[in-house]
Amino acid sequence: MTRTIALAGTPLELVERGQGRPLLFLHAGEGLAPERPWLDLLSRRYRVIAPCHPGYGNSPLIDGGGSVDDLAYLYLDLAAELGLDGAVLVGADLGGWIAAEMMVRSSARFSRLVLTAPLGIKLRGRDERDIADIHAMTPAEYLRLAWADARNGDVDYTALPDSELAAIVRGREAFALYGWKPYMHNPRLKRWLHRIDRPTLLLWGAADGIVTPFYGEGWRQEIAGARIDVIPDAGHFPHWEQPEEFVQRLSAFVDGRND
Repeated sequence: MTRTIALAGTPLELVERGQGRPLLFLHAGEGLAPERPWLDLLSRRYRVIAPCHPGYGNSPLIDGGGSVDDLAYLYLDLAAELGLDGAVLVGADLGGWIAAEMMVRSSARFSRLVLTAPLGIKLRGRDERDIADIHAMTPAEYLRLAWADARNGDVDYTALPDSELAAIVRGREAFALYGWKPYMHNPRLKRWLHRIDRPTLLLWGAADGIVTPFYGEGWRQEIAGARIDVIPDAGHFPHWEQPEEFVQRLSAFVDGRND
């Protein structure tokens, strides 16, 4: 089911599937793709709520602009509006950055946190790049760095309808807006990650060239009790590239089978 909900004067498109324990899924900067096998698999176990970030899909930007801070507060309001007590919070890439910003503000409504190759923090010096500059590389370079098998991310844009192409362009503009300066991180976020007081799993693709597993280890060290799980044959989007393995590892953590 897809519906629109108004929060803080902002219409927000929601995809909802499944029943049971609530799981709030925050999508990557690539958007909530038309093919979402990971949502189908998750919805067999959980009640999945997946909003389209403002600027993506049918969700307009907040007052024509906005920041990751705005998205964090918006989704905290969404969790309150939907009564998502004890929910699992899952974020990938940009969505992982947003999820971390939410949890350092308030973790009250969430029981567990899963961050899949999140952006959002700076680990090394000013002149050392932690996050690949996706805006400065060719499509071929991006495919090589973002996917274990570049064929998994290759899209024939000539075959897409105009409406879908327009949505892709809007999403890319929104992604650039949220992560333009400083590039794809909040300089103040790292110091507050200690405030995350819920069990946390970091899921990473072994072949991720956008943010490497080394970057994931930096996240692990900043969140008390967090652990990192690396998925083979996956790049920056393990939920797309290895959806069954992604859901299996996520659900084992959420259900406490590895505690």
